[in-house]
Order: sequence, then structure tokens, then C-alpha cells
Amino acid sequence: MLIQAYHILQKQPVLTLFLILGLGYLIGGLKVRGFSLGSVAGVLFAGLFFGHFGFKMSPGAQSVGFALFIFSVGYQAGPRFFDVLMEDGVRYFFLALFIAATGFSLSVLAAKLLDLAPGTAAGILAGGLTSSPTLAAAQEAIRSGNMTPPAGVSAEVVIGNITTGYAITYIFGLAGLIAIIKLLPGFLGIDLVQEARKLEGGESPAGSGSVAEVAMRAYRVTNEKYTRIPAHELRQRFWDGFAVVRIEREGELLRPGPDDFLQLGDVVTILGNINYFTDEIRELGEEITAERCSRGMTDTAQVIVTHKDVVGKTLSELNLAGNFGVLLVDIKRMRIPLKPAPALQLKKGDILTVTGPADHIDLLGTKLGVIERDIAETDMLTFAFGIAAGSVLGLFSVKIGGISVGLGSAGGLLTAGLVIGFLRSVRPTFGRLPDAARWVFMEFGLLIFMAGVGLRAGGDIVETFLQAGPKLMLAGVVVTITPVALGYVFGRRVLKIPAVLLLGAITGSMTSGASLSVVTKEAKSSVPALGYTGAYAFANVLLTIAGSVILFF
Repeated sequence: MLIQAYHILQKQPVLTLFLILGLGYLIGGLKVRGFSLGSVAGVLFAGLFFGHFGFKMSPGAQSVGFALFIFSVGYQAGPRFFDVLMEDGVRYFFLALFIAATGFSLSVLAAKLLDLAPGTAAGILAGGLTSSPTLAAAQEAIRSGNMTPPAGVSAEVVIGNITTGYAITYIFGLAGLIAIIKLLPGFLGIDLVQEARKLEGGESPAGSGSVAEVAMRAYRVTNEKYTRIPAHELRQRFWDGFAVVRIEREGELLRPGPDDFLQLGDVVTILGNINYFTDEIRELGEEITAERCSRGMTDTAQVIVTHKDVVGKTLSELNLAGNFGVLLVDIKRMRIPLKPAPALQLKKGDILTVTGPADHIDLLGTKLGVIERDIAETDMLTFAFGIAAGSVLGLFSVKIGGISVGLGSAGGLLTAGLVIGFLRSVRPTFGRLPDAARWVFMEFGLLIFMAGVGLRAGGDIVETFLQAGPKLMLAGVVVTITPVALGYVFGRRVLKIPAVLLLGAITGSMTSGASLSVVTKEAKSSVPALGYTGAYAFANVLLTIAGSVILFF
């Protein structure tokens, strides 16, 4: 039975690939005391298992996954990459550069001192810093011929060394980084919760979280107590800074001044997070059916920030509820959810999900940038030609001292993605790639690539581990721990980044979303995500370049 299944899988590569992906997701989703490997590590393990029994993936399939992933990385970073260089975000660029340079130097040094095989340094760098783009760039540099292996060593052997070095060091890179990030604040005596609240201005508003958590309720004022309190006091007492409040008196909309009062019989309609409707709010009077009052108030759309005059402004300054009559449901920056707070500054490319009257949302769109409602189509023309242009760009190289130097496939695809992502932020109708589609391209491309990595490494992973496993593990531990420790000192002493932002930025510099979730959980705030997004765009670019360059050492 097992032999028959083996032969069937050998003849059905599509079945085998998706079986690896499915099993990888199952493995990655398993939690032990709150810790899970995640989909990337899960697919890597599943690939290693199948690879050990001789299963292979065609180079073409892996190259397609590689192209989708690297181009999507550039596209996602594009809107922020160029703008951040002109802002305070230059600090995050230097942090990402410092951590990448530290990991790069340590990987090269470890390979020399421990006499490791050619290509292993690239695997150690990718695994120790948990950077899939580094691995992808290193492998593609060898496969495409941009980097010539040492005399007497074949390209296949170098690719194998890169892959096994990555596979052995990645697990500590993932688990070790999470453990360090979790333990470091306590070791240094840092109160992340207090630090986050300071940066939030001492406030911790609820925000809305998702459209499913938004509610609309209407009350007829029957409690005389609230008719004796002026509007400005009611505002200070009840308003959370985000809820949309509409008052009707005898069928007419009313916009009360600071010193005006409610009257018995007034209808107060509130659109807000379900947590906003406290018992005290209900004391206004009897709750009535909100259907009549809510006509035209429940359109939902995404607004993308592109206009320069609002970049840098805080949510408090914009006052979306007061000035535009819309409720901010959530806000994302480079796919990372941020907790709405009055002091949060908007950045180019931020995506705001808002609910409210359609014409109000349209007005907000003209102020902030562009509106997207139920966008399902991808601009496949730009997407396809973008990947093609990136591939062509990677073919060009120049000779410097007898060495061929060029962007390579990884650099070309990344550059094309960066340019198209940036142009999309300038002209929102160009290169449209909905968030869900981008996630699929990026995740699916990465997992196809990782399945190929696992299948390639599985054939000789046991032999490599027995020969050089302890050396590789030692090198991986050093490459994971040292950049974090030195990066923290550099970030605090030289760059003067607040601790809670710095920890988020360090996880971004090592492209570890799993570690970011640990920091945000410990801080009970999304403030660390601001540091993560600041460094993440630079880290992906720098570590992709590092994956190709390290092969010269």
C-alpha cells in the first residue's frame, strides 16, 4: 500500500506539491504552549521529509514561486521605501543596515573559521536571520550563473550547501529570536506596556478592529439628567474620538455647538465599536430601531493615503468622525494592522477601512487619496510585464576587475516591484493589486519556493547534519543572537529609538512577523508595529542584496 502510494506521488508532481503545502500548514499551525512554527517552517519540514525519500521539484516551478515572492516583496515595500528615506525613518534604514551587516560579517567569519563548504555562509545568514529573501537570492544567483562556484565545485553542490545550511540554522533562528525578544525586556527592566502608553499619549483607545465589530444604535433622549449637561461636557465624558454621532430633533439633523443642550425626544444615532455602547451610554434613554435613522450610513470602503498634505498628520488632527462623519474601522501599514490612536501619524500607503455614508467616504477619499470599494480585479497586465521586466533587468551585468556584477534575478525582480509599488502609490489606478491578491501571490510564491528548498535539502540533510551539524548550529546561534544584542545597543545609544519601537524595528530588520506578534502582545499595543514597518521595507531589500553578495566571500 505504501509502495503504491509512493509510486503514485512520484508520477503526480502537482498532487505531491499541494500535499506538502497542506501538511506544512498543518505542522506550522500546531501550538505547543502558545508557540507555533508557522507556515514557512511547516512547509520546509514537510519538504525535508518528502525530499529524504527522493521526491524532487522541477526548477521551473520553484523559479515561478521565487519570482512571485520577490516581486511581491518589492511591490509591498514600494509605497514606503522611497518616502521613508526622506523622513525620520532614515533611522530605521541604518538599523536594518547595521543588523544586516552584522549578520553578514558573522556568517562569513563563521564559514572561514569553521572551514564550512562553499555557499554555507549564505545559508547561515538566511537561517540565522530568518530571511527567506536572502535564501532565494543566494540560490538564484548560483542557478542563473551570476555567481560562479569555486573551481572543482558544481553549482548543484553549492545550492545544496546553501539549502542545508539554511534548514539547520532556521529553526533556532525562528524559535531563538522569539525567545530573545520575549525575555529581553524583562532582563533589561523595560516596562513595554508603560513605554507604549507614553508613545500613545497615555491613551489606549479601543479602535474598531473589523467591520463585524461595528454596530449602529439609536436612542431617544428620555433621561432629563443629560439635558442639563452642555454638549462639550458630553463630548469629553463619552466620546472616544472615533465613534460617529448624529443628532436629530423633530426630523431635522442637528449640529450642536459647545454650549448647546440635548432636549427630551432628541434621537441620538451612534455608529461605533460594539465596546463603545456602555451602560452609561444606554442611560440616554430608550433604545429605538436604528433602521430609519441609519439610511445611507453603512457603506464601507478602503481609503489609501497618497496625498502629501495629509502624510504626517495625526488621526486626532484629521478627526475623521467630526470632520467627515465616518468611523475608522482599522488601519494597516504594509499589511500590518495598527491600533487606531489619536497620536498615530498617517504615512503614505496606509490603508484605512472606514464605515459611514457613501458621500462622506467620497469626501474623505478626495482629502486623503483614493477610495477602493469591493476591488477584486488585479492589473494582470502590469503584474505580468513587471515580473518580465524584472527578469530582464536581472540579466544585465558589468565586468569589474574580471568579476561580473549585476542585480541578478532577485535584484531585478525586487527593483521592478519597488518601482511599480511606488508608482501605484502616486497613481492609484496604475498596477492595482488588491491586498488579498498580494497576500496570495506573496504567500503562495514563498511556500512553493520553500517546498522546493525542503525537497532539495531533504536528500542529504541527515548526512550534512552528521558531518557539520554542531558547527552549523553554533554558527546559527551566533548569527541570531549577536545582531539582536548589538542592534539593540546601536538603536538605543546611537539612533535614540524608544525601546518599544526598537524591539519592533529589530523584528522588522530580521523580517520576523512571528516575533513582532510577541512584542505587540507583551506591550499590549500595536506601537511596536510602527517600528516593524519602518525597518521591514529596508531589511527585505538589504537582505536580498546580501544573499547574492555573500557568495563572493
